[in-house]
Amino acid sequence: VEYGDMIIVYRRYAGLYFVFGIDKDDNPLIVLDLIHLFVEVLDHYFGSVCELDIVYNFHRAYFILDELILAGHHQEPQKSIVLAAVAKQDELVEEQKQTFANFLTG
Repeated sequence: VEYGDMIIVYRRYAGLYFVFGIDKDDNPLIVLDLIHLFVEVLDHYFGSVCELDIVYNFHRAYFILDELILAGHHQEPQKSIVLAAVAKQDELVEEQKQTFANFLTG
């Protein structure tokens, strides 16, 4: 869908709408593929992803999106690499929580 000087690319997955605004020079099929990859990664990470998963874990959804896109360009096309980076981030968060809990308890 054209909107001003950009193109709106969207896709609906199980009640969730994923919307990207791109330049007219960009290929919308690449963005549709990116949306599909994003949903696949979210599905694998959360189980069957739903709106509440994104609402209550928006920081994780943003981290996943950040692994997929860098400066507006598709960064990583492999789901396994993105999931490995997210798993590593989760490990670091748990390690920091444990360190902080140990600090508080003495």
